[in-house]
Order: sequence, then C-alpha cells, then structure tokens
Amino acid sequence: MKNFKRILALTLALIMCVAMFAACGETKTPSGDNGDEVANDTPLVVGYAPFSSKFSPFFSETAYDQDVQAMTQLGLLTSDRTGAIILKGIEGETIEYNGTPYTYNGPADLTITQNDDGTVYYDFVLRDDVTFSDGEKLTVDDVIFSMYVLCDPTYDGSSTLFAVPIQGMDEYRSGMDSRLNLVLATEKAGYTATDFFTEDQYNTFWAAFDAAGVKFAQEILDYCVAAGYGTETDSVATVAANWGYTLAEDATVEDFWAAIVENCGYDLSDEGINYETAGTSISAFINAELGDKAAEYAVGVQTGESAANISGIQKTGENSLRVVLTKVDATAIYQLGVAIAPLHYYGSDELFDYDNNKFGFVKGDLASVRAKTTQPMGAGPYKFVKFENGVVYFEANESYFLGAPKTKYVQFMETASDDDKLNGVITGTIDISDPSIDEDTVDAIKKANGGELSGSKVYTNTVDNLGYGYLGIDANLVSVGGDGASDASKNLRKALATVFAVYRDVSVDSYYGERATVINYPISNTSWAAPQATDDGYKVAFSTDVEGNAIYTSEMTADEKYAAALTAALGYFEAAGYTVEDGKLTAAPEGASLQYELWIPADGKSDHPAFMMVSLADDALATIGFDLVVKDLANSSDLWTGLEAETVAMWCAAWGATVDPDMYQIYFSGNDTMAAGGSNYMYDIDDDELNQLILDARTSLDQAYRKTMYKACLDIVVDWAVEVPVYQRQNAIIFSAERVNLDTITPDITTFYGWMAEIQNLEMK
Repeated sequence: MKNFKRILALTLALIMCVAMFAACGETKTPSGDNGDEVANDTPLVVGYAPFSSKFSPFFSETAYDQDVQAMTQLGLLTSDRTGAIILKGIEGETIEYNGTPYTYNGPADLTITQNDDGTVYYDFVLRDDVTFSDGEKLTVDDVIFSMYVLCDPTYDGSSTLFAVPIQGMDEYRSGMDSRLNLVLATEKAGYTATDFFTEDQYNTFWAAFDAAGVKFAQEILDYCVAAGYGTETDSVATVAANWGYTLAEDATVEDFWAAIVENCGYDLSDEGINYETAGTSISAFINAELGDKAAEYAVGVQTGESAANISGIQKTGENSLRVVLTKVDATAIYQLGVAIAPLHYYGSDELFDYDNNKFGFVKGDLASVRAKTTQPMGAGPYKFVKFENGVVYFEANESYFLGAPKTKYVQFMETASDDDKLNGVITGTIDISDPSIDEDTVDAIKKANGGELSGSKVYTNTVDNLGYGYLGIDANLVSVGGDGASDASKNLRKALATVFAVYRDVSVDSYYGERATVINYPISNTSWAAPQATDDGYKVAFSTDVEGNAIYTSEMTADEKYAAALTAALGYFEAAGYTVEDGKLTAAPEGASLQYELWIPADGKSDHPAFMMVSLADDALATIGFDLVVKDLANSSDLWTGLEAETVAMWCAAWGATVDPDMYQIYFSGNDTMAAGGSNYMYDIDDDELNQLILDARTSLDQAYRKTMYKACLDIVVDWAVEVPVYQRQNAIIFSAERVNLDTITPDITTFYGWMAEIQNLEMK
C-alpha cells in the first residue's frame, strides 16, 4: 500500500548499483576440449514479480524492470561486495572479503581531486576495448550523451544526477520546462492562453487528467477490496476510509479522485498524487488517456534564459571525461556511475557535436530516448530479445568485455506469488527466484530437501536486507513540559526504550528465527558505517541505567533481565519527574502522561515482527502503573497518515536504506540555509550538534572519517531515545540444485553484490 512507496523512494539510489552489476568479477571464458568457447543452450529461467515494461536505463522504476535493463547495460563505475566504489576498473582492483581476495574490473578508472577553491574533479578514463551488443564501439561520447539525458530539464525518471552540485547544472536546466509541468502549474479555473501551450492542448490535458484520475482512484478501491479491506458491495466511502480518506457516504469514485487531488495538489510525483498509487502510476494513466498526444506534453519549451551546456561535464580527450563539482558531496559518486547507453541507439550521432553544444538529442525533447523504453540495448552481458506472454527473453552478448556468458539464453518469467516461485524451483519450471523467506517457505524448502535449507533440490542463499526494523518515538509527543530536547524528556523516552529493548530478542526470534538478528544502532547492518561489536564504544541499545551503569550481566536469565530492565525504567521515570512510590508510578510530571498509545501495522491480527515485543512491554509496564495502549492497525496506510499529521506518539515500522548512509533525510532538523530532511518530522529530533555532524560527514570523501562522524550521530540519536533499533532481517535467493551448477554461482553474495553480479560465469548443468 502507500507505505511501499515510502520504502521505494528511500531505495532508488540503488539504481546505479543495479545498472553496474555487470561490470564486476573476474573474466572467465568457457572452453571445450579443443579450446573453443562453448555456451550451454539450456535456458536459465528466473521467477520474477510482474514487469512494467519500463526496461530503459533512464526510465526503469521497479526493481524488476531495473534488473531487466541491467542485464543489457554497463555502468560507468563498479562496486565491490561492500558497496564501495572501484576506482581502478581498467586494470582491476583486488579486495578481500570474508578472507577471500576478489578482483573487480570495470570500464573506467576514476581519479578524484579536491581543490583549494572547494571544487572537486572527477576524472574518468575509459578502456578502449568495449563494444555494445550490436558491435558498435563504446566511447566517451556515449557517457556524455547518457549524462545529458539524465540532466535534461524535461527528464522525469528516477535518477537524481541533476541534483548533484555539478558546475553549470542550474544554468543549463533553468529557462526551460516541460509543457506538462507548465500546464500543471496553471490554475484550472483561471486559465488564460499562454505562449507555452494552446487552449486545445490545455483542455485536452485536463480532460485526460480527470479521466485518468477516476481510473487511478478505482484501482485503489479495487486493490483494497482484493486485499480484504472492503467488499465489492461496500460503498466507495467505506473502502476509501481504509486508504485514509473520509468521504460522504454517497461519494462516487469521482469524489474520491477529487479528494486525492485536494490532498496532494497537482503534483504527479511519488511525493504527490503518485504517493497514493495502488500499482499503476498516475502518469501512466494520464499518458494512456492522451495516447499519441502524450509526446506533446513531454517536450520542453523555452521560458527564459538557459545555458547551452553544463560547464562541469567536460570532454577532456578521446577517451576521457571530467565532471566538476562546485563542492564536496560524498554521495555524488553513486549518481555519477551512470549506465552507459549507446548514443547511436537512444539518440542520434548526427545530433552529437560536443564542441557545438549538441549532445545527441534536441534539448528538451527526449522522444528518441523514450521511444526505446521497452527495448533496451547496451554493453551488458546479455541482449534483450523480447518481452512476450509474461516472459523477458535474453541472449548472450558474445562481445561482453568480461567474456561471453556461459549460459546462452536467460528468461525472466513473471510468477504470480511467492508460493509459485518456490514451487517452480522445486518442480523444475524455474531455476532461480526470490520468495519471501517466511516460516512456511522455510518449512517447504526443508521438506523438499529432506530437512535442510540447502540440499539436493533447493540451494538457499540469504543476505541481509537493505534496511532495518525499528520502534519510533516522537520527541514532541512523548516529552515533559513540551520540551522534547530536555533531559527529563529524554529520560522519559529512555524509560520506555529500555523496556522495549529487553524484549527484542524473544520477539525477533519468535517471528523470524534464524532469518533475522537484533541490532543495536539505528542503521542497517549492511552499511559500512554500521558500528560492529568489536568497535570501540559499541554498546547494546538501552542497556545502561540512569546512572550509566550496566543493567545486565552475562549470568542473568531472561526473567532476571526483564526484571532488571523494569527497575532501570523506574529510575529513568523518576529522573523524568514521575512520582514513584513502592515501585509504582503514581503521578506524571506536567506535559507528560501515565498513558501513551503505540501504533503497529500488524494487519489487525498481531502479525508483525515487533508485536510480541510491544505486547510484553505493555504487560511489564502495567505492573508499575504505566498504560501502554497498543493499537493494531488493520490498514497500514493509517500509520503514514497519522505520522504525517504528527499525531502518533510511538509506532513500529521499517526503514529502507541506500548504499551511502547519509542521515540527512531522517535526522537533519534544518538550519538557516538548509531545510529539514523530509522524514525528520516523524521523530521531531532537533539537535544542533547532530545537524553539524551530518553536514560534516557529507563534506568529506574519507570513508574512515565519515564512519567516525556517523558513529557520533548514532550515539546522539540513541541519547534522544527517539528510535529503538529492533531487527535486521534477511532476503533469500533460491537456486535449483538439480539444474544450476552451484559451483558457478557468484561467490559471497551480499546485499550490494547480488547473484547477477557475475552472471557471465553462471552455468546450467
């Protein structure tokens, strides 16, 4: 539902890593007895969720579509198994992981230079032996073309390269906008003709907008009914209420759409109307209504002065490129690793003349690029053949620079459910897939294997999910005297966090078993910045009392730990100003309460990894006179509505993460020159020292220094007690042990280095 969009938005920064997976690993060429190369003709079949046919390196959105385009593309940069960028891709870098040295190769070398004037040079040198799958040579012009597409004023894909502080970017993107944005910016009721669109174009768009909106709203209603949040006989108002909208009882679908527009405005982005999507984007519905006329609205029109080029994207030689940043931006490197799309395929060689500010297409008109959205082509390990009857067909790219793939044919097959994915691998119709690794899946795999998670039928590989589960506390709503930053308020939240934290182990183990672990800092364990148990200063979350003494000893039983946590909580409550008599809370200080509500999206049936934790905490707190009201939400979208309204004191949820652990989005509370991070309102944390540490970490390219800064950030967040880190769960990839040569699977698969990273080496039996 709607919260899925929030997680997706937090993970889109991974698109670059997906695109560049194919530029990794050692070159190994299969050969027959006579030394000739051979490839297995048995197709490798991979079970996937449904595709959206956006297979473009520029416009793919879902993870499934991104995997399709990544099979065909080559990224400018390469990452290792920890997500770190490889700077010497041409000769390769050898880096040890889990005691094993691995060599990583890519299409380019990168040198980063920080200058005295604050600018930063990213100098790329390309290898000269890479070709696209159609035999055309890959050159620096293809890189420049790809970057200009992503920076065009009308570009509306998921890349944010245009937001990187590249010299001259603002000047290039100013003075032009798409006709779509200009129409949206015009008030419907006050329309007057402008120089940017005709009255017919205006009226045609709004007719399509309204028709598309009704279908968009109907899809939401249908989704709710299919998910059990309403029945086909329920009124629109009844079903819409499960999506967080209050409508008149006689409301129509049109009324529901009008309410969405009133709530979101005319913003079509994932932070606007499309935040409400139940599957199909509002833009897709609008374009379907516009039909052939959709292209008219995607084209950019001149609205003012605009630079002819991006001065910071500089061709420095036949095989080299420099990107100039106006300031240090530690996250920029993840955006600069663009997929190198072929200029001659997605654009036009005739329209490329670097010296005369021509970059492969007419500025503001990406029609040629959009036209290839469903038919990707690049320099990746495989060639796209077709998408037909729910199956994407690939054929090996024999000219792939790391060697021709050993498996000639690959098929990505749409698979209806997790059960179908698993059963497909067991019965032989699917070779690889990624079902949710819940108890039922584990039991089914073990049954097929005769008791083991990996055996003769199914080989299971698990990696940590890029994200983590947590319990959040709003600093303003759970405070003393209305001051969320005071020591008293922090002690109140620490009292609660201490009780929650002690029940994490039993709750996570009960729900996930071995498929998740308890974490002690609010950061995904997949991150290089995550504190490790062997690091200096590492502490178990909320394991000290108000005096700073350890609450637990290694000899304690579980029950003794629960009792010790409750005793420590009383100490924190008393320090917060609560009246404690005979081990019971009898009065709360001004602005605080003896009762707080906690929301948990457990489908109304206690189905959540943290539900046992909060239930046990509820029971324990009740024994000392504190009432924790646990609200089990049948509709998870209610949580996000409540959080946005800042009416939820405590809640349970999960964060998606990105390759870089930048904390701006969640914890930065704003200063005189920079706005607060988009999700800061959830915690209402406001700390000048934390703000400065976040900014300091952003302005350094030294990973060791940044890790130190982020550890200090995490310590401050823990001290505010606005977030109780709970669990790090695992994802699974399963392989047919009967049909896939397991010895050829990418070794040491990680969150950042998936099974496809060395797909050119994968063999069928």
